[in-house]
Amino acid sequence: MTPLYSYQIYSSASQLPENWNDLAIATIFLSKEYLAILEKSAPANMSCHFIGLFENETLVGIALSQFVDLNQLESFGERDQCIKSSIRNVVFKNFCSHILLIGNNTLTGQNAFVISEKSNQTEVLKTLKKAVLALKDIFKNKGKKVHICGLKDFCEQELSRFEIPEFDPYLRFSTQPNMIFTVRDEWKTEEDYVAALSKKYRDQYKRARKKATGLVKRQLSLDEIIAQEEVIYDLYFHVAKSAPFNTFFLPKNHFAVFKKQLQDNFLFYGYFENDKLIGFNTLIKNGSDLDTYFLGYDDSIQREKMLYLNMLYDMIGYAIKEQFSSIIFARTALEIKSSVGAKPLKMYGMMRHDNKFINSRLNFFFRYLEPEIKWTERHPFQD
Repeated sequence: MTPLYSYQIYSSASQLPENWNDLAIATIFLSKEYLAILEKSAPANMSCHFIGLFENETLVGIALSQFVDLNQLESFGERDQCIKSSIRNVVFKNFCSHILLIGNNTLTGQNAFVISEKSNQTEVLKTLKKAVLALKDIFKNKGKKVHICGLKDFCEQELSRFEIPEFDPYLRFSTQPNMIFTVRDEWKTEEDYVAALSKKYRDQYKRARKKATGLVKRQLSLDEIIAQEEVIYDLYFHVAKSAPFNTFFLPKNHFAVFKKQLQDNFLFYGYFENDKLIGFNTLIKNGSDLDTYFLGYDDSIQREKMLYLNMLYDMIGYAIKEQFSSIIFARTALEIKSSVGAKPLKMYGMMRHDNKFINSRLNFFFRYLEPEIKWTERHPFQD
């Protein structure tokens, strides 16, 4: 008997099948616990749905979809004030403002879906495509026409699974790489890491640590995160609005919801000067990986104290101490992450515009509108 494939779309984590987490074991970012965070504290311009993919009655795939409405943003980012940015903003507002994504726009990496290895992956992907069409209808009925459908982030070898007719009209593209830091087996302490650096980068480490003299770093509890919510948001927003391009801004309660939901799997580190919070960073434990999340800082103190660089060193020290295999440093600040030892992993996405004319020229539009990032890879280790 030929297996019957179907999908189910859920709008709440409480609706998910009991055995959902059996498939989510590969990544915390598709777990019920994490999806509940998105449900409670996603950016205001983002709507999330969760997709169950079934072979007969058996759950064989899980996926996350995010609908992003760029019309709700006052700004896409304030750093690049130029004609090209202005044109890009107009184009996005009018022709690309409604984006339906299979994947997670707040993270870097393949957090789009998990498919059981025992299933027919091609048939499950075909079913996922049907779910995307159903989601388009859901939003159309709400008066929101989807302009672009996309999937993100995949490494090169994962793209081959999409070589089926259902995904032929999708443009394959690559943007900034995911910066991955690999923790070496022989490193047992932060000092072992420092010893592996060449003299130039050991000097950089020493200089940064000396600059941070007087700062106090400590992990914040849920109550402390709630008490400092206004300051935390100001520090986050200062960094976020300075990015070259944004598709969302987090709500103020985001970090508190994260801590309440994930507890010890979510780490919030505050940096204090004279008992005043002047910066923070966040980490998520994801199996053997340590994922960096959002951060914030006072820019004047950041430069004076080399705060961002010190945060990177602190993350590395924690990962070594707790024996994680790698740190997912994600995108942005590529060169400074490279200077501490992170390596770029090229990531690919896929997208299709609903307008056939625009879709046929999507490659041109994308190359023109995508902010270009020029950077030099560093090689900080002695070997």
